[in-house]
Amino acid sequence: MSYICEICGKTNSIGRSQQHKRGVAGKRWKNRAQETPRSFKINLQKKTVKVDGVEKQVKVCANCIKRIKKFNAIKGYSNITIV
Repeated sequence: MSYICEICGKTNSIGRSQQHKRGVAGKRWKNRAQETPRSFKINLQKKTVKVDGVEKQVKVCANCIKRIKKFNAIKGYSNITIV
């Protein structure tokens, strides 16, 4: 199973972590920390969702959960609620 939101299609993204951008303690350029690759995971949760009277379990990101609770509709689903 992939780590993807089933409604909006949001996935993990890759970036770089860097501590002490200008150098460590006193802006010394020589002793700055390296940039290391890392991944930013989305806040994905399993929720039971009722779409037009039919309940099904989906993996949804936190942003979609907030939008469903606020508007009771999201991207192609006109009548959707979280059970």
